[in-house]
Amino acid sequence: MMRRLVVLAIACLLSCLVSIGFDRLLAAESPVASSYRWNLPDWTPKPVVPANNPMSAAKVELGRHLFYEQRLSKTGNFACASCHVQAMAFTDGKTVGVGATGEEHPRNSMSLTNVAYNSVLTWANPLMTSLEQQGLVPLFGEHPVELGMVGKEDEILKMLRSDRQYRSMFAAAFGAGDENINLNHLMQAIASFERTLVSFDSPYDRYRYGNQKNAISDSAKRGEALFHSERLECFHCHGGLNFSDSIRHERLAFQEIAFHNTGLYNIDGKGAYPPDNTGVYEITNKPSDMGRFKAPTLRNITLTAPYMHDGSIATLEEAIAHYQAGGRTIDSGAYAGVGRQNPLKSHFISGFELTEPEKQDLLAFLRSLTDETFISNPAFSDPHG
Repeated sequence: MMRRLVVLAIACLLSCLVSIGFDRLLAAESPVASSYRWNLPDWTPKPVVPANNPMSAAKVELGRHLFYEQRLSKTGNFACASCHVQAMAFTDGKTVGVGATGEEHPRNSMSLTNVAYNSVLTWANPLMTSLEQQGLVPLFGEHPVELGMVGKEDEILKMLRSDRQYRSMFAAAFGAGDENINLNHLMQAIASFERTLVSFDSPYDRYRYGNQKNAISDSAKRGEALFHSERLECFHCHGGLNFSDSIRHERLAFQEIAFHNTGLYNIDGKGAYPPDNTGVYEITNKPSDMGRFKAPTLRNITLTAPYMHDGSIATLEEAIAHYQAGGRTIDSGAYAGVGRQNPLKSHFISGFELTEPEKQDLLAFLRSLTDETFISNPAFSDPHG
């Protein structure tokens, strides 16, 4: 119930922000021509960009500064980057996110790897499809507190307008004048920077798309075959360009959105999940949506532990064991239950047999998805030093 109230509160917040000019920001997205030069290999399609927020180098650089700006938090020592660390493929290594005031969140901080290619954002909200819109939640949300700036909108604008560097950067991105230093443009700039967080230079990419036959090991090649086999079923939810079945880009005629119950819990024998993590159900209140969450990208997966929406699986080996069993069994405690018997779980989570050498091959493949250039790219780093 509390989570549903939070969703309603955020909806009310968005409604209020519309009244001060955010209606333009929340407009429908569509492909738009742009002179912006993406740092993408030739084989990679471009992301879809909102017509009302075209890409520009000035906007991206402003967004980078704002992404790392700790003054956009209630405590003055927290930023977007606090939960999305470049070295961890823009996750934080924690079981669940922790906000500026120390409040724990119910969910794990998602990777921002290729976030521009996501058709839906967050773990389980089918309504959250815009980076500009989503950015309002960590900035102004109260339950849980992330950056904690609700009610401090005027303070944000005062800080930005009194900072000589930000005045110059906003002018370059949106035009001179205090009227162009506003919350709408702040969200557009951060979203523009986030869209540049592209990762397509892993050893696997060089092997599969770059014609470098020795870029990955023979073990990883065998693991790729296992990953795409009907025996393991991995590719059904983690397939395609971004190893996720919630995706959009300029070459797709339509966007794909999917949520799955993987048998992680089965508290009551009827499919129940923990009350603060019921998945899409908390938005729709449909019983069949209980425990359904988005399949995140597997790119840079070795850098983004722990796993699952609540960070309850510590290692890749444990994650494989979960799917191998066809669901997780919890023997004791408040969440005890046999996940493989969850009546609501996806039919793809049926379990499979896997030898130890095959498991090592699968792990080798997953490790080949790590893009070292992504986590060291200075264009994504903290400009504040």
